[in-house]
Amino acid sequence: MTAVDDRVEQLMADDRADHMAKAYEDLAVPEGLKAELIRGEIVMMAGPDRVHNWIVESVMDQIPRKRWHRSQTQDLAIPGESSEPQPDLVIYERGSIEGPGRLVPAPAVTMVVEVVSKTSARRDYQDKRSVYAAGQVPVYLIIDPIAAKCVLLTDPKGTGEAADYWTERASAFGDAVPVEVLDLTLETDEFQTLS
Repeated sequence: MTAVDDRVEQLMADDRADHMAKAYEDLAVPEGLKAELIRGEIVMMAGPDRVHNWIVESVMDQIPRKRWHRSQTQDLAIPGESSEPQPDLVIYERGSIEGPGRLVPAPAVTMVVEVVSKTSARRDYQDKRSVYAAGQVPVYLIIDPIAAKCVLLTDPKGTGEAADYWTERASAFGDAVPVEVLDLTLETDEFQTLS
């Protein structure tokens, strides 16, 4: 391949990414469904289980509102990615961004939380792990009510699909999860399972 071929291929890829981002932005999501843009693919899924919502509610209740925004159904802008994921919970410091907008820039985010469902496991454990690491989100907490465990990921490194978190700490439901960046310990004893 020549440099010209490489440039044409990159322009075509950029055009596809722009087209997909526009289609996602204009998408009319049917009631009861949720949509996300993950690496150029629009992913739709059914609304969450009650257990899922109770877990998110429990995490929100433990994070001090005075210091942190704790947003649900909030899309993220990941620099350099054709992704606009919508984590189950986004935590960012008050004052880090101001004004209206659909997207929170990933560099402003301190932590994201995903609660695994039967249909989201691969996306939560693999795709989003890489996407959030590429966005340099400092902490990614995966809460898995199927396996009754939490996985705390920190220290993001790399770019694109090769990005990953270098530190991983797993704990069972019922064990406390220290989240140093928020200066708190999450209690998980009231988390329920999907089994």
